[in-house]
Amino acid sequence: MTRTAHAVPRILIASVALAALASGCKGDDKEGAADSAVKPVVAANTVTASIEPFAHIISAIGTVVSRPGRYAALSAPSATRIAKVYVSAGQRIAAGSPLVEFEQVGFNAAANAAEAALTAAQRNYERAQRLGNEGIVPRKDAEQAAADLGKARTDAVNAKRAQQLSVLRSPVSGVVTKMAAVLGAPADAGQVLVEVADPSAFDVVLSLGPTAAGAIHPGSRVHLTAGEKTGGDVMGDGNVASVGAAVDTISRSVAVRVTVSSPKRPLRLGESVYGEIAVETRPRAVVIPVEALVPGDEPGSYKVFVVDAKGTAIAHNVKIGGRTATKVEIVEGLNGGEKIVTQGAFGVADSAKVERPVPVKP
Repeated sequence: MTRTAHAVPRILIASVALAALASGCKGDDKEGAADSAVKPVVAANTVTASIEPFAHIISAIGTVVSRPGRYAALSAPSATRIAKVYVSAGQRIAAGSPLVEFEQVGFNAAANAAEAALTAAQRNYERAQRLGNEGIVPRKDAEQAAADLGKARTDAVNAKRAQQLSVLRSPVSGVVTKMAAVLGAPADAGQVLVEVADPSAFDVVLSLGPTAAGAIHPGSRVHLTAGEKTGGDVMGDGNVASVGAAVDTISRSVAVRVTVSSPKRPLRLGESVYGEIAVETRPRAVVIPVEALVPGDEPGSYKVFVVDAKGTAIAHNVKIGGRTATKVEIVEGLNGGEKIVTQGAFGVADSAKVERPVPVKP
């Protein structure tokens, strides 16, 4: 009876201890769950995805070139020597102005000899025709005389033309862009000595890949800046005049010629140009700032973080369409009106809390 009485308090004490221990373990589990439920908090700016007109832009690099028919490259008619140089590079000239004169002795002698040969051939032909009609000489002699006369006429014309070209004259009004003639130096036929271009008739030729060129049509608006990338000095606006029908065998690109309708400054022949061609304008496109894009899990994919009513950033995979230097069109993944993270998006994790988002204009 006494042993049982003493055992009861001991059992009660052990039960209380076990209950307290269990209660403590549950408390620790709750604290751990609470700790694991705490979400990271980041500070980032946000903006509302807008619905607005968006112009689909294709960018390309090109150069300033002369318009066909308003540019001339002149050389000597035959091997000779330079006797006079009338102009220098950068000089403005009118059509017909003398540029370079070659030694005249050889050209004058050739012209005189060709003229004399033509006169003799003409007389020989007339005599052969008269004798042939009278039956004194064979008919073939008269035919040979006619052939000799034709050759003499051709030689006389070529000699006269070479004599005229012994003084190079500009066929167009413009500016001398190249002067390679040196007084007293020899000149060969086909060696370009002088180049003249009309500065008011400069175009821009842009190089595009075959796929991009297929989306461009004559008349498309083009914005031009100096250099080989965006951000250069504004050169003006123009329109696509023509799209090449063949692919260059070396660069594998298609030439797109642009007529500059409103240049902001004089164009320089050969300078590099960055062109932005407006291909299509979508009236109701979902547009967000470029800095809101974050690379996705797959190569070439993108995502944005949409902030819900509770301030939680949720990752949304998006598909982009056109883009400019500051904006990008979203064709899939957003409907417009969502609040998205912009500056600081790269430091945001999925389901993170965004602290005090600061609205900014796109």
